[in-house]
Amino acid sequence: MDTQTADLLRRLAARYETADFLIEDPSRFMHEVDGDLNRETTAFIASCLSYGQRRQFFPKIRFLIDNAQGEVHRWVAEGAYEDCLPESKESFYRLHCCSDVRQTLSVLRRMIAEHGSIGAFVAANASDGHSAVAALCRYFAAYGASAMVPRNTQSACKRVCMFMRWMVRDGSPVDLGLWSGFIDKRTLVMPLDTHVVQEAYRLHITTSRTASMSAALRLTAAMAEVFPDDPLKGDFALFGVGVDTNAE
Repeated sequence: MDTQTADLLRRLAARYETADFLIEDPSRFMHEVDGDLNRETTAFIASCLSYGQRRQFFPKIRFLIDNAQGEVHRWVAEGAYEDCLPESKESFYRLHCCSDVRQTLSVLRRMIAEHGSIGAFVAANASDGHSAVAALCRYFAAYGASAMVPRNTQSACKRVCMFMRWMVRDGSPVDLGLWSGFIDKRTLVMPLDTHVVQEAYRLHITTSRTASMSAALRLTAAMAEVFPDDPLKGDFALFGVGVDTNAE
């Protein structure tokens, strides 16, 4: 990567990784509840629904958190979500029906019953960011909840990687850093969506326009050249590039 591009990424990361980022980002929801268990459970639910247009999926996340009255961990652990999510094919959000969301929460409930929390599961089943993504995908696939969590890591697993960023990166006004004690942020994988791929391609950081796990790992390695101690600062940088480009 040339020096000019690297300097641009550093400037943009510093500009956009601020508390103001939360206003229009789904990470805002995990900051609206109290307690680490509520925050990580809220973050997982929010990440599962974070695709498409924000004005459409934000109300869906809000609906679930409001039903939990902020006690999201207990709401899942006690199965209280069943009261607002019937076993039906009625659409909840885009391709996902109420039964899809209910099944995902049921598997999450099982994980909490077995391990106490999502973080405890990850600590027991993974040693780094990539293996944590794989472990989460395997668990939900094993219990039949692949509608909202990828079956494996052949895809970019963008939403799971985003959830990991939220949980692991410390010292951030956006990310929580709850798992920084057992997952090294240097091992996280870039949350790779179409927008990030396009910006990375436009800046000649990558030659690929495909959103796959291999592409995500290559882009992460490129970001590690600029941010060796914290490659996912590059996520904020590429977001900033997109904002600046669209504003022109």
